[in-house]
Amino acid sequence: MSSPAALLQSDTPGPLTSRGDLCSFFMQLTADIGADSYMLVAIVHDQDRNDARIVSSNWIFDAIELIGKRLIAGLALGALTVAPGVRPRPLLAGQAPDSDGLITGEEARLLDVLGHAEIYSLRLNVGRQRLFALFSASTAGQIDQTALMRAQLKCCYALSHLPQLIAAAAMQDPLSDRERECLFWVSEGKTTDEVAVILGVSSNTVNSYITHAIQKFAASNRAMAIATAIRSGII
Repeated sequence: MSSPAALLQSDTPGPLTSRGDLCSFFMQLTADIGADSYMLVAIVHDQDRNDARIVSSNWIFDAIELIGKRLIAGLALGALTVAPGVRPRPLLAGQAPDSDGLITGEEARLLDVLGHAEIYSLRLNVGRQRLFALFSASTAGQIDQTALMRAQLKCCYALSHLPQLIAAAAMQDPLSDRERECLFWVSEGKTTDEVAVILGVSSNTVNSYITHAIQKFAASNRAMAIATAIRSGII
């Protein structure tokens, strides 16, 4: 009898080596489970709050802008999100605000209007990355839960083979404007006091921005954070 990994591998498209391959993979999964939309989300810690980095998605741009990444992060980290092997439960926009406090009535109406009446949030075990997949449909009950559970396992298997691609996609400029400015001026050889004068803030504020940047890059010091930002094309 074939192992679960072998079955998943045989049912997974060829090697995923680009963002285009990743998009095609998720589009096929979306169709297989009867969903309309998908979103692959990485969660990063941003100044005492969780923020969403969208790695891949077929949501329309206006929907993402209207809903906001804070709400997307909330959906990914909410009480209805399940680990692999656990039967998923949907967030039904039509039943808000009775949805475990995840969204308000206004947010639910907005989701419904934008074609996300039913949303499933799945946690993906991919090394140390905090990844989540959101699958949604315009009609409640449209998504096949059994197929969705299998899709979750396929996601974990496929994504575990491209950690560098996922890490690079999730890294898309996690810095705020001020954090980026501070790192830039420090990379130009300016001292903390000089950066404070340039930006018109206190030295403590500059140090705070740089500390946040270091934390976001999981760096051990300023030099490492600057090197990461330069390699990523952020500064």
